[in-house]
Amino acid sequence: MDLTLLYRGPLASCDYDCPYCPFAKRRDTGAQLRADRAALERFAEWAEGQTGDRLSLLFTPWGEALVRSWYRRTLAGLSRLPHVRRVAVQTNLSCRTDWLADADPDTLALWCTYHPGQTPYDRFLAKCRDLAARGIRFSVGVVGLPDHLEAARRLRADLPAHVYLWINAAEGHTYTDADAARWTDLDPLFPYSRHPHTSAGLPCRTGDSVVSVDGEGTVRRCHFVPAPLGNLYDGSYRAALRPRPCPLAVCDCHIGYVHLETLPLYDVFAGGVLERVPATVPSRHTAGPRIPGHPRAPVGPRAPVSAGPREV
Repeated sequence: MDLTLLYRGPLASCDYDCPYCPFAKRRDTGAQLRADRAALERFAEWAEGQTGDRLSLLFTPWGEALVRSWYRRTLAGLSRLPHVRRVAVQTNLSCRTDWLADADPDTLALWCTYHPGQTPYDRFLAKCRDLAARGIRFSVGVVGLPDHLEAARRLRADLPAHVYLWINAAEGHTYTDADAARWTDLDPLFPYSRHPHTSAGLPCRTGDSVVSVDGEGTVRRCHFVPAPLGNLYDGSYRAALRPRPCPLAVCDCHIGYVHLETLPLYDVFAGGVLERVPATVPSRHTAGPRIPGHPRAPVGPRAPVSAGPREV
């Protein structure tokens, strides 16, 4: 079967200190890092053995994964598996990029976020240009705070035209229509980040062909529905997979955890990440791969930002 998995292990340490980040960070101990590494290796071993499935894998850690050697090594290895359609990770791009030489650029993708004040602009841009030179698919996001507007405009002007720049509505921040228009000029999909979608009872593929998985292998519909469906490693989740409506009153998840087919939205694994994209917005940037039954459309992820720990 075609199966999309969102993996989030116990890693929670971070090398950035963004004041707007909604994730509760900690300084991981050596034991916690070893546990995270073991959990990731177990998940990768499971994925390698699923040759009867076609997998799309998105890593959404609480912390920054790519400064940890085991994530870089695992992502590169997964990208070379013939039954893995896409492997992507959200990252602040603080890590070095030479490890990408071992990855398959047709499969690996990066969902990057630029955090003004946490890293020099020229350093971040140089890494983006390195990704482009290597043929790595990626998108770049900025949190939509007033102090970030000029940096976002500069980034849009300096990034390659085919790289989508997405704007993530900041949690707890209210946007006037005039404010929103400025961000929408940069990202035509910004209105979908600004306003959560009424979702209760609407069709949803989470729990059917899309699931989230934690470090212990517990499978859930998505990161926002706590009820477990079973365990990945004993296979008990399989019997629970079926179409079902969304149980959430509103969906403010912006990377396709919940698939709302009654909206003019659909999901693609493109431009770097699993994304929910309105099919009605005319493309100004590189379109993603065609999904059966849907036209091509631009790409543009949205999700709460994450960041990452020290290099090891």
